[in-house]
Amino acid sequence: MVARSLKDRLAGEGHAFGTMLFEFFTPGMPAIVDATGADFILFDMEHAGSGFETLKSLVAGCRGLAVAPLVRVPTGEYHFIARALDIGAHGVMVPMVDTEGQARSIAANAHYPPHGRRGAAFGVAHDDYLPGAPAQKLAAARARTLVIAQIETVEGLANVEAIAGVEGIDVVWIGHFDLTNSMGIPGQFDHPVYQAAVKRIVAAARAAGKPAGFMAGDAAAARAYWEHGFRMIAYGLDHHLFQAALRGGIDGLKSLARG
Repeated sequence: MVARSLKDRLAGEGHAFGTMLFEFFTPGMPAIVDATGADFILFDMEHAGSGFETLKSLVAGCRGLAVAPLVRVPTGEYHFIARALDIGAHGVMVPMVDTEGQARSIAANAHYPPHGRRGAAFGVAHDDYLPGAPAQKLAAARARTLVIAQIETVEGLANVEAIAGVEGIDVVWIGHFDLTNSMGIPGQFDHPVYQAAVKRIVAAARAAGKPAGFMAGDAAAARAYWEHGFRMIAYGLDHHLFQAALRGGIDGLKSLARG
C-alpha cells in the first residue's frame, strides 16, 4: 500500500487536483493521467455504465504511480463501497447523500471495525496481494481510505452541516447540476439561491475541518470555485476535454480549407 496517500496529501497541502473519467477506460489512461501531474483519477460508475471488472484493471494500472484511483459508486450501499475498495480504490465518492444517517452508514461501509463494518479480505488487490499483520493492514486502510459525500439535493443541502460533521466523511462535494435540478433552477449556476448553497456547503466543510470538492468543466469554472473555497477539484470530463480539443483542431482544418 502506498506510503503517502491522497488523503495525506490533501491534509498536508490543503488541496488536490485530478480528473474524472466517464468514457476512456483504456489500459493506458492511468499512466497518461499520472504524466500530467494529477493527484487523482475519479472513475465513474454512476453514469458511465462501468463495472467492477473494468475498474479493477484500471485501478491496477495506477499501482506504482503517484495518481490515486477513486471510484464514484452508484449508491452508498455496502456492496458497492466495499467492493470498490477491495479492488484497490483509495477512496469512494457517493452521490445523493441526503442525511446524517446516510453519511454515517456510508462511512461505516468504507471502514473496518471498530470504525465501521467493512468485511475483511487480506492479501488481495487493496493491499497489493502482500502478506502482513492484519492489524497493520487495518490501520493502513483507515489512513488511506478517502470518503467523499456529494451534496446534490435540497434535502442534502438542508443537512449539509450534519453530513460534513460525520467522522469518516472526508470531503463534501457539490453536485452542481443535480443540486440546481433539485432546486427547480436546472443549470442556473448564477441564480442567487444556488450561489447561497455554494457558500453554505463551503462553510459547512470548513466548520468540520474538511475540504469542499467540485468537478470543473473548464479553467474558468475551476478558478471561480477555487475562489469560493473549493480545494479538491476534478478537471474534466474526459470526453468533453477530447471533444473540445478535437473541435479546435477540426475548426482549424476547416479554416485552412476555406483559405
